[in-house]
Amino acid sequence: MHAFVSALQSLRFENCFNPYSDRCPDCDRADAPMRRASVLSRILQAVESEGVDAIWVGRDLGYRGGRRTGLALTDDVHIGRHAARWGLAEERFTLGEAIAERTAAVIWSVLDRIDTRLFLWNVFPLHPHDNGKPFSNRPHNGKERQVGESALEQLIALARPRRIVAIGADAAAAASRVAADVPVFGVRHPSYGGQTQFLRQISDLYGLPPAKTGRMASDSQHRPEQQRLELEFTL
Repeated sequence: MHAFVSALQSLRFENCFNPYSDRCPDCDRADAPMRRASVLSRILQAVESEGVDAIWVGRDLGYRGGRRTGLALTDDVHIGRHAARWGLAEERFTLGEAIAERTAAVIWSVLDRIDTRLFLWNVFPLHPHDNGKPFSNRPHNGKERQVGESALEQLIALARPRRIVAIGADAAAAASRVAADVPVFGVRHPSYGGQTQFLRQISDLYGLPPAKTGRMASDSQHRPEQQRLELEFTL
């Protein structure tokens, strides 16, 4: 297991689901946490060996996407395509029907048109949810953000990206705090009416012809001193 993933597996926060060590009794196959950790580990080994053109950064894992796949900005529907970009063949880790996420659908509608090596991530790498409501999404809190930014900083050093594409204002603010000399390009988050602007900004950034914006499946959704926490992210 890659050391970065081993560190992720040890993270514990109240009202958070860790897809690399937790199993959802309602949705997950018996080996889901192990397989999610294994896939991310293999991707990171390739990233560390070869580097990437860019890291795309969102805010948190969502309950319809990364909670189920362990892969940022990726739902059940797109997990095979995500794995294939890294030379892997993977089936989903969940039971029942595949669940679609609107954000993932928009992201992958444009990723399929980009050939460069991209790594997808979130500021907070777990799924934060409301108290007693595991199938909900909430923004990460301050303590979670500090640990997430520490992990993001280490990931940037590991992946050596030429640039960071931050999806949404929260992701852009966090990436700008930890990215040091790596340029950060902030783009609109595709949710809540932002799809057209997001696609236009990504098309401009990557020199793509204008994308068609059809209807997609909906969701039910100067650097500061790093503080060392009890639930510190360490390698």
